[in-house]
Amino acid sequence: MTNTIDYHLAREKMVKNQLMPRGINDPRVLEVMGKIPRDRFVEEALLGEAYNDHPLPIGHKQTISQPYIVALMTQALELTGEENTLEIGTGSGYQTAILAGLSEKVYTIERVRPLLVKARNILAELGYNNIMFKAFDGTLGWKEYEPYDAIMVTAGAPKTPQPLLDQLVEGGRLVIPVGNKFSQELIKVTKKKGNFIQKNLGGCRFVDLVGVHGWKD
Repeated sequence: MTNTIDYHLAREKMVKNQLMPRGINDPRVLEVMGKIPRDRFVEEALLGEAYNDHPLPIGHKQTISQPYIVALMTQALELTGEENTLEIGTGSGYQTAILAGLSEKVYTIERVRPLLVKARNILAELGYNNIMFKAFDGTLGWKEYEPYDAIMVTAGAPKTPQPLLDQLVEGGRLVIPVGNKFSQELIKVTKKKGNFIQKNLGGCRFVDLVGVHGWKD
């Protein structure tokens, strides 16, 4: 029981101290991040750091992103609850849970199958029923369910994969880290009248987006 209370307080502090002072002001994003148990998505040995202001390793050379970056990318998608959202890089499943709490349906792709299986099990235990999973090369997107209102890429790419731009609906938003293997800029792309308008949201560092339209493994 003590743990539950501690984690609840940790979530409150995360929202008040890490997110709100840095410009996260979408009430829906703040609410969902105050509810979802990030501690369920980290390794047992790192439970004490679950709500700290930095990324954490989740195995297979992958990470769970810093809470602020999760919030920043989520806020940039401007979700209203009616979207079909595509996530490239399921990872721990934490960002997937955030998106599922704010979208009509989430389609998530992960190339590392053990991570996908673990995330799917945790998300099922938490009661999510609006997520579809696929073990696949995320740089190719998921054509079967296109177009998407929102697309989030949770790994750094040399450039925005063309298939993802092609699968974006008119008026849709895409958020992706673009740069070299050591540092990237977080880019928001909005599709307007067939054109792709870019906005730079600032510097970041992600693991590599591996695939046909990303980095080679």
